[in-house]
Amino acid sequence: MAKRREPTGDSATGTAGSKKPRRLPGRAARHLAARLAKPRPAAVALMPNVCLVRAPRHPASVAPMGSELTVATYNVHRWTGLNGRGDPDPARAAFVISELGADVIALQEVLRPPDEEDPLEKLADALGLHLAFAATRIHRSGELGNAVLSRWPVSIVSTLDLSFSRLEKRLAVAASFDAPAGSLVVVATHLALVDRTRHQQVQSLLEHPQLRSGASILLGDMNAWRQCRATRALDAALGAHDNQAWPPSFPSARPVLALDRIYARGARILEIHAHDSMAARRASDHLPVVAQVELPRVH
Repeated sequence: MAKRREPTGDSATGTAGSKKPRRLPGRAARHLAARLAKPRPAAVALMPNVCLVRAPRHPASVAPMGSELTVATYNVHRWTGLNGRGDPDPARAAFVISELGADVIALQEVLRPPDEEDPLEKLADALGLHLAFAATRIHRSGELGNAVLSRWPVSIVSTLDLSFSRLEKRLAVAASFDAPAGSLVVVATHLALVDRTRHQQVQSLLEHPQLRSGASILLGDMNAWRQCRATRALDAALGAHDNQAWPPSFPSARPVLALDRIYARGARILEIHAHDSMAARRASDHLPVVAQVELPRVH
């Protein structure tokens, strides 16, 4: 009498021809079971949002905006100083901003920790500046994004999503102000590292209505380390400033790359330079860039 052969499939499923599952060691099995049993939060994509708009606690009495103003852009490197390895120290960047004497300042890589006093609000209060902040993404240490500081109140704030790559979340924050001949729009941004993505971001910015009507200033960390398509598009559409040589701003200890730039449309840049003080060389890996801008006059 022939002996009956046992099925070779998985005893749990009865699938013929499948291999017997490999048993995990006891500790590994318990660890895997605990991970599978733990509820996992649903993934939520962070859309670019205006997270904060506020006046300083003690606003200074300032005259209305005139026909000339000083603007600046500054990548504060998450408040971590030159090498990015130390503990955040917003006071260093605040001191550098106080040196600039600028009327409107765009900040990049601003970090707002969730469980302690907000260094950005503290900075704005100390300098008596109005503030608008938009978060690009949630960093492990808090909200990371762009800010606009100003001597004058912001009348309108909006954001533009520039996240054309899943790897790099980017945005622009636009702040509108009352100006002598209408309104002035200041658009602050931090563009991508990848050339193709950066070019898409520039095209989106140049097509945005707020940069196409009236006086506007585009400023920020453009990551323009060479003459790429994005750089050429910006120069062609908005025009380089008079001296045709962007001031190098990175790395701050010995700047050779002109990453931080200021463009104007419907206005004129009279002078531009990198703020190269001893404090600025230590407060971030970027130097601030400062420009004198002439706005249209009332006729």
